[in-house]
Amino acid sequence: MLCRFHEQDCTFLEAALPRKRKADDSGRNDASPNKRLALSNEISLILADHCSPRPNQVASRSQPATETHQAVEQMPVIQPVSSNSVDDLSILDTTLSLQRYRHCRYIGRTSALDTSLLGLCDFDAMNEARLACGDIRQINPHGFFEMISDAAYPTHDDELQSLYEVEQIVAPHGQALIDIYFSNVHPSFPIIQKQVFLNRHRHGDRQFNSALLASMYLLALRWWSKDSILASQRMPSVEALEDVAYRALNVALQRPKLSALQAGLLLLQRSHHNAWGLTVQLVALGQELGLHLDCSTWSIPIWEGRLRKRLAWALYLQDKWAALVHGRPCHIQATDWAVPHLTSADYSDSTIVDDEEIDPLCELPTPPEHSIIFSEMIELTAIMGEVIDTFYTQRAIGEFDKAGKNVTGLILSKAKPVQIKLKNWFTKLPAEARMDGYETGKLSSNGYLHLAYFATEISIHRRIIQSLNHKTSDPYMMYICRSAAKTRLISAMDFVNRLKPEHLDAFWLGASPTNFALIATFGNLLRATAPGHEEASFYESRLHEYRWALCMSAKKAEWIEGAVDMLDMTNAILSNLAEKPRSATQSPKDRDSIIEE
Repeated sequence: MLCRFHEQDCTFLEAALPRKRKADDSGRNDASPNKRLALSNEISLILADHCSPRPNQVASRSQPATETHQAVEQMPVIQPVSSNSVDDLSILDTTLSLQRYRHCRYIGRTSALDTSLLGLCDFDAMNEARLACGDIRQINPHGFFEMISDAAYPTHDDELQSLYEVEQIVAPHGQALIDIYFSNVHPSFPIIQKQVFLNRHRHGDRQFNSALLASMYLLALRWWSKDSILASQRMPSVEALEDVAYRALNVALQRPKLSALQAGLLLLQRSHHNAWGLTVQLVALGQELGLHLDCSTWSIPIWEGRLRKRLAWALYLQDKWAALVHGRPCHIQATDWAVPHLTSADYSDSTIVDDEEIDPLCELPTPPEHSIIFSEMIELTAIMGEVIDTFYTQRAIGEFDKAGKNVTGLILSKAKPVQIKLKNWFTKLPAEARMDGYETGKLSSNGYLHLAYFATEISIHRRIIQSLNHKTSDPYMMYICRSAAKTRLISAMDFVNRLKPEHLDAFWLGASPTNFALIATFGNLLRATAPGHEEASFYESRLHEYRWALCMSAKKAEWIEGAVDMLDMTNAILSNLAEKPRSATQSPKDRDSIIEE
């Protein structure tokens, strides 16, 4: 079927490569054909259950988790995949970076394989040429990828076993969790081609990336108790899913595919002790896949090009925000970033090309989910990246150090253009992206967008406040700078008070807990640098109120507790702060009035 689909001769070109396996008596990686067949069949049974429509799963989902294995054994044997299903799954084999049995690596122009010479190769109908080093695929006159068989990279773990473990952990609730994922995560973080994924899931494809599947389940588990049916069931083990997900991801990173990048990005939207290290790995993976390039002229399916663009910008978001919250250098630079901005068409989950439906089995294509929040977050992140480049790179820090007494004036001159861009971005926000642009009872991810806006603003004012010196700075300039910073801090703190259940229960980006903490850190910075007792007391009082607001929000969003811990840590640092001088010329009532103004 695949040969007919690709209009190629049906023949083998080379022998299958042997796969190395551990000598393990436990049978986990047993290469026995009978055991592997049994394992394969059991995965098919589980996937067959997941592919059933959700309404028909109500009875099966009522089973206790301890009966999962017994339920799986009692399922009818899945029927062989039909020829139409083969065509449906083979859509991946026409792609560049989503093939099920091969992976690709971008060939750079300074590598030993000169792209000018590669253009002289004899390419077939699939734009591929066979060289001694392997297959080379041409995607445009000057762009080439090395196509490598997955079997050429033996791994320490059996991926079929990993997939089996993932499905066993969540069975029989896999389809319910997939529904939750696409309902709550996908609209505001659209890094998966929904239609292609659901078709593969429906047909019981056993070439799923187990790390990706596990990461989708992990994110969906956050809403387990909100589901009327799942809430009464025993929730799958988060620890077990994480263990399989990270083990499988370490294996997947050896073979660059979009699915590995998707898995890593989803895992980073949860708290992760090595978020920076994994971010750097994913940036390198994305560059091996050529995600930093403009793929609009490549000879790849249109839907794959759209997915690549969305994934590229998701990686861009992750790199910039990880750099901010961890205080590290950005790895994605403007000089090497050629990805065009997203359009509404790029959010389409359809695989229709030139009015001809590639997938004949799927229903009418669903309308594109125009992720306004995701698009606005990309624009905001570009401004935030400029803030990092302007104020926090080693070159910028060195320039400010040389400015001496004029450092505040220099920083203010550099801050003005960025602040104008930030103000214009906020002014032009569409109604759907504003804090009040939500429907009652419907989840809204507007919260993470506006939190990121306040984190960006604070990052500018934080650098200004750090440059002020009570002994050398002009008093009037100091007054203006501190007044502006105070206004921004109060706005950010009030933002937390305006969060509704529709916001708190929605999906938030992984940088959000630290962004909440940055507001508290900025408040304590203003408190520590306050010239007098009255102003310091004001910030101490507002920080106490902010902590209370965070604690109330954490009752609906447990991940906010990390921000509370960070606030307590910075408060502890200031516990030994020397007493600030009190004003001797004004009454307490007058001083409080001035502070409030």
